[in-house]
This record gives sequence, C-alpha cells and structure tokens, in this order.
Amino acid sequence: MANPGGGLRPRHLLIFVAAAVLCAVSSPAGAFYLPGVAPRDFQKDDELQVKVNKLSSIKTQLPYDYYFLDYCKPEAIKNSAENLGEVLRGDRIENSVYNFKMRRDESCKIVCRKKLSQEAVKNFKEKIDDEYRVNMILDNLPVVVPRQTREGSQTPSFEHGYRVGYKLKDDKYYINNHLSFKVLYHEDQTSPDARIVGFHVIPSSIKHEYGAWDDANPTAQTCNANIKITPGSHTPQEVAPDAYVVFSYDVTFEASDIIWASRWDVYLLSSDSQIHWFSIVNSLMIVLFLSGMVAMIMMRTLYKDIANYNQLDNQDEAQEETGWKLVHGDVFRPPVHSGLLCVYVGTGVQFFGMTLVTMMFALLGFLSPANRGGLMTAMVLLWVFMGVLAGYTSSRLYKMFKGTEWKKITLKTAFMFPGIIFAVFFFLNALIWGEKSSGAVPFGTMFALFLLWFGISVPLVFVGSFLGFKQPAIEDPVKTNKIPRQIPEQAWYLQPAFAILAGGILPFGAVFIELFFILTSIWLNQFYYIFGFLFIVFIILIVTCAEITIVLCYFQLCSEDYHWWWRAYLTAGSSALYLFAYAIFYFFNKLEITKLVSGILYFGYMLIISYAFFVLTGTIGFYACFWFVRKIYASVKID
Repeated sequence: MANPGGGLRPRHLLIFVAAAVLCAVSSPAGAFYLPGVAPRDFQKDDELQVKVNKLSSIKTQLPYDYYFLDYCKPEAIKNSAENLGEVLRGDRIENSVYNFKMRRDESCKIVCRKKLSQEAVKNFKEKIDDEYRVNMILDNLPVVVPRQTREGSQTPSFEHGYRVGYKLKDDKYYINNHLSFKVLYHEDQTSPDARIVGFHVIPSSIKHEYGAWDDANPTAQTCNANIKITPGSHTPQEVAPDAYVVFSYDVTFEASDIIWASRWDVYLLSSDSQIHWFSIVNSLMIVLFLSGMVAMIMMRTLYKDIANYNQLDNQDEAQEETGWKLVHGDVFRPPVHSGLLCVYVGTGVQFFGMTLVTMMFALLGFLSPANRGGLMTAMVLLWVFMGVLAGYTSSRLYKMFKGTEWKKITLKTAFMFPGIIFAVFFFLNALIWGEKSSGAVPFGTMFALFLLWFGISVPLVFVGSFLGFKQPAIEDPVKTNKIPRQIPEQAWYLQPAFAILAGGILPFGAVFIELFFILTSIWLNQFYYIFGFLFIVFIILIVTCAEITIVLCYFQLCSEDYHWWWRAYLTAGSSALYLFAYAIFYFFNKLEITKLVSGILYFGYMLIISYAFFVLTGTIGFYACFWFVRKIYASVKID
C-alpha cells in the first residue's frame, strides 16, 4: 500500500531509532555532538572571557555561588542567560576577572589583592574542609585539572574543577591563589581562525612578595616573566584573619590535533564500556529467562487450557470448571479504590511518555552535556505537555470501571503525583535555602514552575480527560457476576505481600548496574552521556516488567484469585523498593556525606526518584497484565 503522506512508515521509524541507538552506543563520546550548535572561530588577539560557575562538593552536595567566597570581582557581575534546568541544578554562570587574548601567552599576571576578614577566613576554611572545587568555563568548556596517569595507562585523566585550597598536617589552611591556565586550540589550515578544544588549569598556593602596593599597577617580586609558579615551588599562602592574599594567573596556548567535534571526549571518556555491555548481557539473560517462561505459559499451558475449555463446552462435559476460567465472572470486577488506580495509571503513562521522548532527544544528541541544563529542562517541559496523556488514560479506565465523577478523577490526576513531589521538593529547597546555597531554587523560578503546572499541565490533563471520557467505554470480553465469588485460601508463595515483593526483584536486577552509573553522575559530579546503553536498558526494563507481571498474574488466576488489578501494578512497582534500598547501600559505601542536611537532601531526592520509578514500572506491569487478561478471556467460550 502506498504511503500517501510521504512520511515515515513504522518500519522506517524503527530503522531510524535503531540506527540512532547503534550510533550512540558505538561512537566515541564526543562524536554525537549537540546538533544546531555552531563552533566559534577565534583569530589571534580576540578577547576570551573565562566565566565562573558554582562551587561544588561531593561531600555536601550543596553548590555555592563562586562569589560566596572572597575572590576577586569584576566591576559589574553579570549573570549569563540561564535555562530552567541550569537554575534547578544550582548553576550560576557569571563573568570573572580572568580575561585572555587568543593565542597570546601571558606570564604571571596579578588580578587583585584581598584582605581576609574573619567571615572570609571562616568561609574559606569550611569550603576547604568540605573539599569544594571551583568550576570555570571557557567557550562552553568546563575547566579540568590534569591527574597523574596510572602506570601503564596511555589515556590522560582529568578532574572537574580545581580545589579551593588544602589543609596540611600542621592544621593550617592554604588557598590556591595562583592559576596556571592552558588553552588548547585547533588551527584551521585554510584560514587564520582557530577553535578552542581544551581548557586546563593547575592551581598553586603562593605567598606573593611585594613592596609598596599600587592597586592601579600591582607588581610583586614573585610574579614576573622569569619565575615559573608550580605547586610546591614557593611558600604557600595561608588562610588567616587580616592576611593579604594576592590572586594571580598565567596562561599558555597550545596547538592540538583534537578537532572541535571531539573536544568533549576528555570529559566523557569512559573506561567502563565493558561494564555497560556486561550490564546489557546480564539484563538480556533475565529477559530471556522470563520470555521462556511466558512462552511456555502462552504456548503450552494457556493454549492447552483454552483448547480443553472450548472442547469441554462443545461436548457439554464441563461439569465443573477449574483453573483460571473458573473466575471469569469476577476477573473484570472493578477493584477497591478503582479511582486511585486510574490516577496512578494515568500518571504512569504521563511519566512513560516523558521518559521515552526524552531518551529520543538524548539519542539524537540534543541533550548532550554541552547543553547545560538541557536534560532537566526537557524533562520538566515534556512532563507538563504529557499531561494530556495522563488525563486521557485515567478517564478511559475510569469509564471502563463505570465511574461517573470524571472531573474528580481528573483533579486527582492533575494534582496527586505532582503535589507529593512538589511538597518534598519544597521541603528540601527550604533546607538548601537555610544553608545559603546557590542550589536553592529562587522565588521567580518557583513561580515559573507553578505557572507550568497550573497554567499548562492542569488544563492539558482536563483536555485529555474530556477526550477520553467522550470515547466509548472499553467493553469487557466476559460478563461480570452480580455476586462476588469467594476466593479459596492461597498457598504462602501466592500471598499478595510475598508475590509483590518477589515480582520487583527481576526488573530491578535488569537495571541495577546501569543505575550505579546514573547515581555516580548525579552525586559524584560526573557526566552521564551513554544514552544508547540507557535506551537498551530501558527497553529491557519494559519487557521485564511486562513479563514478570504476566507470569505472576497467570499463577494468581490459576489459584482462583481474581484481585489482579492492584496486584499487577504493585508487582512491577515494587522494584522501586529495591531501588531505594540500593540507594541506601550506595550512600554508605560510595559517598562521603557527613552533614545532616546533605544526608536529608540525598534521601529526599532518592525518595522522589524511587516514587517516580514506582509509578513508571507499575504502569508498565498493569498494562501488560491488562492486555494478557483480556486476551485469554476473549479466547475461551463462556456460557
């Protein structure tokens, strides 16, 4: 059949997605660069301005504005344009006093002199104790500090940002007040233009020696063209009250073979690709095991059951029904709290749509780490616009349960999940605010989030709900009896609590290795970019949730227990319990968080992530079971 619209056929779309996944998995880290971003060309002596970002620490997880510490300030501090994601992440990108000229090396240059007050000393010491790092940006590239390479390793490794200072065994604190920058550039052979492909820094602490100080023309004996400042080469600058600290820097430019499209490789370079493949293989083993069980149930047991039931009906020998057919008159009876189930299923569909579309954009490179805050912005906006799916699915399900108060269900769908998330988020934000951290979401951004929620999401949920309720009700394949059937006593392994908890193990097992990398990127300031692997794991998660729910649902119906609605949702959703348990394990084994507020933040955010995971996996399990139950009861003849 011709395709009159000339658009993509389903198979073309499938091939396109598969190609994107393959590219994202197999290509080098930086080869999938942000589409639509043009490289900037610089000629010799063009102005280069270093921008400063937040101070960050993996020990506290509380970002601070760069100028929270008493560093040299430009005449006017200007905030760069920020998107919603950057604000939510605590990024505060501002101008600085560090300005270079392209391909013009500078030996030691003094920036300013600061007299440390008691308050400044206290702040510096706290940040040194908590191992805070300073983050800077040049031409959208974060600054990195070269690490010592391990013996036998050919690949250089880098740390993100440089340390504020350090503390020695004498219990004295020293500040890194001299920065040795190195800017790597790639020359264009056909023009005088060059592109910046690397931004390195080596911080040092030096107590500058100088005579009479002149702010208009500062000079120091320890800061001139003949002296090379390196870590440990001079007397370090102690952090002490009323001490004068002179801040200085030098910069060198170095030609590099790195091309502009690959300049992010140094940030994204991962030696863990084998672990990711192990994760995929491990997850596929789980899927194959479950697929075998589902195939056995569907092909052997189920078709045999259906054939026997239909044969018995034909021969009028069905004196007494057994197994899952026995509960045909009750299997589509609406569950208790059916309205709440509709709300959670609708929310899960909204979350599923957001996750799927976000991953599509990420696979195509639109959400690369070069686009700071892009991932967070995309997720928030997609969540808002997917509200129409939440309203549609919750109202359709509600109409199938013969409910009439669709507006009440719509309101619950629009407010329940976002309301709970927002309440936890608001509490955590108040804690961050109390710590005077730049991670606290400002009032203006909070108002914008409210506007997105009430101004766009809620109306879209109502639109979807209205459209869903106008559709004809989903017809049950069999009639429901007026009087509920009594459920026989169940074996211990079929008890709801045990079956639900057992059902969550395999979906969690399919994703837990990839989960380690995701947690590392969130809490240890690493970049997560391997969306190809993540997409494959996401597909495996969907299949695993669906199959484990179908298997356990079949055993449940065979034991004449027809309360499958909530059980299906909770079976797959219980994997969120294991996710939170793993988060506790990760906290005590991988993180060095010691502050109470930081611990509360960690568990608060992991609670939000686990709750979202519960809604997502629960909905996948529910719809798999819903399809399965309708399929098998539509296949047998019922008198």
